[in-house]
Amino acid sequence: MRAHGDEAQKASMAAASNLGKPRQSGQGLSCCMMWRTVTSLVNQSYPQKRDGKSCLRLPGEHRPMRACIQRVSAAQVVVAGEVVGRIDAGLLVLLGVAQGDEERDALMLADKIAGLRIFNDDAGKMNRALADVGGAMLVVSQFTLLGDASQGRRPSFTAAAPPDVAERLYEAFVARVKAQGLTVATGRFRTHMDVTLTNDGPVTLIVESR
Repeated sequence: MRAHGDEAQKASMAAASNLGKPRQSGQGLSCCMMWRTVTSLVNQSYPQKRDGKSCLRLPGEHRPMRACIQRVSAAQVVVAGEVVGRIDAGLLVLLGVAQGDEERDALMLADKIAGLRIFNDDAGKMNRALADVGGAMLVVSQFTLLGDASQGRRPSFTAAAPPDVAERLYEAFVARVKAQGLTVATGRFRTHMDVTLTNDGPVTLIVESR
């Protein structure tokens, strides 16, 4: 599986590097065959989304807004010894804003997370959303969710949005959740934070806006 993955990645990068270059005589067929090879390798090596598209992203391709969601019995954020955000039972949401994200990404993700049915009903099944259990949400900015450690051992964070854009979309996310009548606590943007939590389950999900 790993070998196929490496081949797919190399083939996709080679094909992407040829985009925009002047086409020479007889080159059209080879490019077409190259893309067919990439598609075949990707379909064998990477999971498919519901719309049939591969989860593989080409170099430079836009990454969606990403959230790490943890069902908690308690969570809090401390800055310089001061508790700036705290909740009891509910959701801790670590939110990563990517380059190219727009307000629609923030709104879509806010609606999705607020409606996630990951709380147990009377039968012990995950069938209730945050509002159904009277829970709260703690939202913390987390640009490192966009980190890429595929090359070397030092992660690259170039996929993360600039701080001013990230803060604006982070605030749009928070406002959208509050507009649904939910209790929302937050961390503090562009600040070193100590985040503590008690994961209930444990239950942890990664959700993206696209």
